Amino acid sequence: MKKKFAVTGMTCAACSARVTKVTAAVPGVSDVVVNLLKNSMEVEYDGSPAVTNAICFAVAKAGYGARLLEGAGDGSFALAGTDGTALSVGSSAGSAAGEELRMMRRRLIVSIVFCVPLFYLSMGHMLGWPIPSFLSGHANMMSFVLTQFLLLLPIVFVNFKFFRVGFVSLVHGSPNMDSLVALGATASTLYGVSTLYRVGIALGAGDLAGAHEAAMDSYFESAGMILTLITLGKFFEARAKGHTTDSLAKLVDLAPKRACRLIDGHEEEVLADQLRPGDVLVVRAGESVPADGVVLEGSASIDQSMLTGESVPVEVGPGSKVTGATTSVSGWFTMRAEHVGSDTALAGIIHLVDDATSSKAPIERLADRISAVFVPVVIAAALLTFLVWLVVFGDFAAAVNHGISVLVISCPCALGLATPTAIMVGMGRGATEGILVKSAEALETAQAARTVVFDKTGTITQGAPQVTNVEAFGVEESQLVFLAYAAEKRSEHPLARAIVAYAFDRGVVSDKGASSAPTPDQVDGAIWGFEQIAGGGIRAEIEGIECFAGNARLMADQGISLEICHKRADELSCEGKTVLFFAWSGEVHGLIALADVAKPGSAEAISDLRKQGIATVMLTGDDERTARAIADEVGIQRVIAGVLPEGKEEVVRKLACEGKVVMVGDGINDAPALARADVGVAVGAGTDIALDAADIVLVQSDLRDVVAALDLSRATLRNIKQNLFWALFYNAVCIPVAAGALVWVGISLNPWIAAACMSASSLCVVTNALRLRRWKRR
Repeated sequence: MKKKFAVTGMTCAACSARVTKVTAAVPGVSDVVVNLLKNSMEVEYDGSPAVTNAICFAVAKAGYGARLLEGAGDGSFALAGTDGTALSVGSSAGSAAGEELRMMRRRLIVSIVFCVPLFYLSMGHMLGWPIPSFLSGHANMMSFVLTQFLLLLPIVFVNFKFFRVGFVSLVHGSPNMDSLVALGATASTLYGVSTLYRVGIALGAGDLAGAHEAAMDSYFESAGMILTLITLGKFFEARAKGHTTDSLAKLVDLAPKRACRLIDGHEEEVLADQLRPGDVLVVRAGESVPADGVVLEGSASIDQSMLTGESVPVEVGPGSKVTGATTSVSGWFTMRAEHVGSDTALAGIIHLVDDATSSKAPIERLADRISAVFVPVVIAAALLTFLVWLVVFGDFAAAVNHGISVLVISCPCALGLATPTAIMVGMGRGATEGILVKSAEALETAQAARTVVFDKTGTITQGAPQVTNVEAFGVEESQLVFLAYAAEKRSEHPLARAIVAYAFDRGVVSDKGASSAPTPDQVDGAIWGFEQIAGGGIRAEIEGIECFAGNARLMADQGISLEICHKRADELSCEGKTVLFFAWSGEVHGLIALADVAKPGSAEAISDLRKQGIATVMLTGDDERTARAIADEVGIQRVIAGVLPEGKEEVVRKLACEGKVVMVGDGINDAPALARADVGVAVGAGTDIALDAADIVLVQSDLRDVVAALDLSRATLRNIKQNLFWALFYNAVCIPVAAGALVWVGISLNPWIAAACMSASSLCVVTNALRLRRWKRR
């Protein structure tokens, strides 16, 4: 089973790589996925307390903290703060980011309050700024340097987390970004402390010039600026990271907080989490539906846009299903709660999105491999830089300057955030558009699709027959429709139900059953006899008139000639439609053609895919003629008909040899093919088995969302590649510059400038990922 843990102390990709390594090494652990962005990890093991304790011990030994989040699988999702605080299960995404932001803000304010005078004091004389008399002049050099040291202490104290986490990680052999900052700030501080002694010794010897020279090279301002600028960057990074979970937080906020429960005819207001299946609830206009259930009494217009994206309200009445968190626009109704709390559709969506954002995309493995060795390599590079400048050039101050600059300019954070931030934002954006992606791997793979395979019934088509043609011979069309309704209304056959629905839709029959059109031979619809004829149709006696409705074989068995309409019937049959004939008084008086028609948007979606160079295939168990008719209507290039469920899986496997395959389906028979495809896409109206087998779920059952899902995948992967390029390019260029590679052309970086660059690098990656929030479907 999978268990979720809150992990504390992680600050960069090197941290998450270390936590992954030590957790995976625990006996009994079969898989582990660490999420740096959410400060959590999912571990697959048997769930035993012994293994749980071993995981927590192993993580603690590595210099971090881990705590099992009990109940993390109950539909809520768990997040943890980054400053040693694990937030409780069920906390919203915003609370984790908010806690992190508040702590960063406090640290930043204190740092700036003391860093500004520190910088003024150390650099003021170079910029011509006035310096207080008791701190200026050769005689006051000790006061000058000591004041800088005292101003640095509060900055070090408030940012001591860098030192605590950094050195603990270093001692445990897993150095991270905090280790680099701690080493750089410590080196600057120790150099400054040595300056205090040098000034004191010079003043004791009466060497005022020597004291002044030493005081001008204290490096206390570098330590203060490093810590302050890194904290500033972390503050902006935390604020930006908070926005990466906005979509998830909005989904959580949709959940109703209160409900009106009906008990023995009396209404009482209760918390939504107190509801139980079977409770009778009252919902009024303007209120949110508190649970998933069925309407018992009343009617209303329900806004389901949060679930389906459809802006037009849906009318519901007794027997209608309603979904929790949708809103009643008008009307009043009572309902019986069937699914509450973590069992609702909304909770399922939230849990699915949260699980998906905890997964890793294949491209992230590159960043993980680099991160595992990045910090040790940087520390080695800094040490080498220090030795080169000291031994080759004999300049100790320059050696310290460049060594510290290499430490603080390198940015493992940008590398670690490049992929998860884009994945988090992309999946959240998809969820708000009704595109639920179950894994980061599916989101990455979808963009490479070369073939999209569609099931026919219920995927491309509506999944139920509809009347497409009505042709009457010698009578009014309304008369034919009414007689068809009267004859078919007792039948449970899907074709009969379609004809009855058509009669109501056309207004030929009112809700009370009265005809709004003249009836054939003044028939009013009273049925005296009704008989279903196997394989043929029905026989009904209406007001003493014997009527037949069915296929050509039934008409032939009854000796009824179809000469008047057989040619037209053949044309309709060639279009993949089912033709029913209607006869009374020994003559055929009309025909009605029915078909499972294509969904609105199917043709548009397939056209868009073809424009993108993606091959489209229809894979169905229907006969060739029916499948070809639908394929021609929507523009599908290739039809594979008459395929059994196990055959569908085989076809998808063969197509996968030609490139990445996306399979789109909705039924139980599609599940093997959905699982076999590189990416399985299930339409929301499909069966639970299909939804479970799929990698992506389309809430709206609209094939245009298939195009949108592929487009979102491309946008997300493009963003990830941009982030990775920037992170790698930044480090590849800036580390040599910080080491002094361009000193010969007059370009050199102070440690505090290097710290500013490092902060800006992480911020750029997160900000670039946030651009995905503006993604819109075509």
